[in-house]
Amino acid sequence: MAAITITEQNFEQHTNKGIVLIDFWAAWCGPCRGFAPVFEAAALRHPDVTFGKVDVDAQPGLAAAFQISSIPTLMIMRDGVLLAAQPGAMPAAKIDAILTKVRGLDMAEVLRNVKPELAVTRPAAVGGR
Repeated sequence: MAAITITEQNFEQHTNKGIVLIDFWAAWCGPCRGFAPVFEAAALRHPDVTFGKVDVDAQPGLAAAFQISSIPTLMIMRDGVLLAAQPGAMPAAKIDAILTKVRGLDMAEVLRNVKPELAVTRPAAVGGR
């Protein structure tokens, strides 16, 4: 499945269930453009994962809510919980390894250990709790 465009309006719809890998990017960013084919290829290899792209210029509220200060930045979420964020382009093998680890997580255990204020599906800046 190809990557989808994530906006403030559809963020919760696409991130509240399952595994989601989000690429924060911009059209003017050379490393972002170079990473795009790697991200798209990973989306095809992992049809069980939602791959989303957030254009930081078109969605400054999302970029601000997640304190994106460097692009590309990749975020991994599962069932509405932000698990990690990593600035910089990532090689295909690392994406595959991260997704393998996230698939193996016991989310009941994760949710027992996460601080309640972190277990939100949307940051407050985009209408979250």
